[in-house]
Amino acid sequence: MYRILVSDKLSEDAIAMLKNEKDVEAVVKTGMTEEQLAEELVNYDALIIRSASKVTAKVLEKVKKLKVIGRAGVGVDNVDMPAATARGVIVMNTPDANTLSTAEQTITLLMGMARNLPQADASLKAKKWERSKFTGVELYGKTLGIIGLGRIGTEVARRMAAFGMKLIGYDPFITRDKADAIGVEIMTVAEVIQKADIITFHVPKNKETTDMITSKEIATMKDGVMIVNCARGGIVNEKDLAAALKSGKVKRAALDAYVNEPPFDSDLFTVDPNSIILSPHLGASTVEAQENVGKVIVEQVIEAVRGGMVRNALNIPAVDPEALKEMQPYLTLNDKLGKFAAQIIDGSVKSIMIEYSGDITKFNMKYLTIGAVKGFLSPALGDSVNFVNALPLAKERGIAVIEKTTTIATDFPNMISVTIETEKEKHSVFGTLSVTKEARIVMVDKFEVEITPEKNIIVYKNNDKPGVIGRMGTVLGANNINIASFTLGRHKTEKVALGVVTVDNEVPKAVIDSIRNMEDIIEVKYITL
Repeated sequence: MYRILVSDKLSEDAIAMLKNEKDVEAVVKTGMTEEQLAEELVNYDALIIRSASKVTAKVLEKVKKLKVIGRAGVGVDNVDMPAATARGVIVMNTPDANTLSTAEQTITLLMGMARNLPQADASLKAKKWERSKFTGVELYGKTLGIIGLGRIGTEVARRMAAFGMKLIGYDPFITRDKADAIGVEIMTVAEVIQKADIITFHVPKNKETTDMITSKEIATMKDGVMIVNCARGGIVNEKDLAAALKSGKVKRAALDAYVNEPPFDSDLFTVDPNSIILSPHLGASTVEAQENVGKVIVEQVIEAVRGGMVRNALNIPAVDPEALKEMQPYLTLNDKLGKFAAQIIDGSVKSIMIEYSGDITKFNMKYLTIGAVKGFLSPALGDSVNFVNALPLAKERGIAVIEKTTTIATDFPNMISVTIETEKEKHSVFGTLSVTKEARIVMVDKFEVEITPEKNIIVYKNNDKPGVIGRMGTVLGANNINIASFTLGRHKTEKVALGVVTVDNEVPKAVIDSIRNMEDIIEVKYITL
């Protein structure tokens, strides 16, 4: 018998699925404290949660049989991933269970916004007859700008094509061939927001997308543009959007996600109600989505504990715990190399190549390669990418994944490089492990460096002249940003240097802009790992 604990609320049908399995003993116990969950979990084979249960290192400390943690939903902030991985516990989620619900919510808001339906409904129920006040616009012939062409953005595109809309979009991880297949013309973010009549967002929230749209970007949009956001709060700056709605620059807006939820203190509540639709984060709130997310995770967990296929694993597919323990430092290295490479490139990605040299080739490199691809995709796709779907997601976007080994001797017993080629450029990042098995980045393109990949990293290229380092330190110091480490790689023949600075705290965009405007700076990138 496989013992499975459900510590958060699931649908009745999902619980029934568990209890109908003859080889499964399902126990439902919700509302437990950290201590209670730690005590209860000791002798279970699997745990199914939603967002309420906190699966900390303390909770996992005493587990003896636990093989799988299943999260019914996307985010897994409530699971200590390193602790689970160290114990060989697979952590899985359900990234696609609410795709259609969120796509349909986007379209519902878009259409309601275009025809003023919520406002007109409220007016008529107040026994008013204000037909001229609620004149709408047709979608036919309008240009829809889609920022983010993952599964949800793609579903929105397919459906709105049927309305005769012109589709333009941005996604750094989709090829032109894939975009052509769904009828979307690929452009830069700046081009999309300048040309679109209606703009919809389908991206995760990260350092690149937080405040993606502020007053600066809104100023470049068409007068009377309309905006929909069913993705994450904070992608569109709420204060700046409110100001644009008041001025009439943005004609209408419809939102389903907010910086703070509930958003009662938001500036969005200060605008004319007739110009905005606000819904309480209902993207996944359909009967079907709620049912589906529970059923999907139950199916996945049962299959995994029986030793079958592992789907949507966020750490690693099922492997022998001893093999996992030996591979883990290289998986960590590959994850960081992939994330680093993703944040220094520009343009539509064509390929990712992972090359191995040294004794590392004794491992099953497929897992290591998946780790690099997952790391590479995660800055853009967030928790929706995992060890199982990383390669299919890359293929879906037309990105070629190349795995190579080499016998060329290096200064290191083991070396891994991740090379990204886009339609504009190619960049490579090289890494190895220290004697204590810690990840090290030892080369970026042709520049030799030596850094421990920390959370906040500034990478800049400059003319190799005196004074640059000093000016860099002055800018960071003036903004109370402490430098943790610094390394410089030089290319004497080209008289160009590459600096890599790790810092203790997050670097605001304004500080990066200040560095970018410094004398002799060629380019600068801010990387978070």
